Parts: sequence; C-alpha cells; structure tokens
Amino acid sequence: MLNNTLIISNNKLVEENISTHAEVMLVEGTLLQTMELARDLIHKGCILLTHPLSGSIKPNETPYKSIALEKRQGPVDLVSLEIMEQSIARTKSLQEYRGTPDWPEKYLVDFRVIDLDLIKNALRV
Repeated sequence: MLNNTLIISNNKLVEENISTHAEVMLVEGTLLQTMELARDLIHKGCILLTHPLSGSIKPNETPYKSIALEKRQGPVDLVSLEIMEQSIARTKSLQEYRGTPDWPEKYLVDFRVIDLDLIKNALRV
C-alpha cells in the first residue's frame, strides 16, 4: 500500500484497480474538474507526484485524467502549484481551441485503459 499517496481521478477503472494500492478519490466530473480538485488539494499542502499532462494524449482529446499526490498538510509546495496551474491553463486553452470530441463508448474504454496504464506505471503497481 502506498500510504501517503492519493489519486485524484475521473476514471472508474483507476478506482477499481488501484484502490488496493493507494487511496483513490473518484471525481464525478470532467478532466478539468479533476485537475482543479488536485490544485485545491495542493493549496492545502499536498505535493504533486505525477505530472498532470503526462502521456502523449492531449487533454482536449481524452476525457480522463488521474493525478497522484502525496498526502500532507503544511505549506503550499510552489513547484507543484505552478505545474498544476500551468497544466490547467494549457488544458483550458486546448479545450477552447479544439474542444473534446464526443467519443463513442468503444473509444472511451480505450482512453480509460490508457489512463489506468499511465498511473499504474507511474506508481509501479
């Protein structure tokens, strides 16, 4: 078990497959809402463990995102906050410019599997 690790995700596969290794907070919302929740937790002292824009799929192409944080309370980690804020700004920019396609379910399954694989490899679980 990764005791101090919290995964913020809007991907149900992550909750189903990672919750035995780390705490998972499932977000019933968009990729952007997932990133904003991670940012809010960084403001409370958590530290970013995985980059919010990891992987080769742009945030306007996939609806899923999982972000690992180190759970802690304390001063704001300014590096984590800067990375998160820049990632949110980049996501907003891409979504405004191109939007996220309304993918059929068979593609959504693939995006969920890719997101799960990225976070599993990052955590080595």
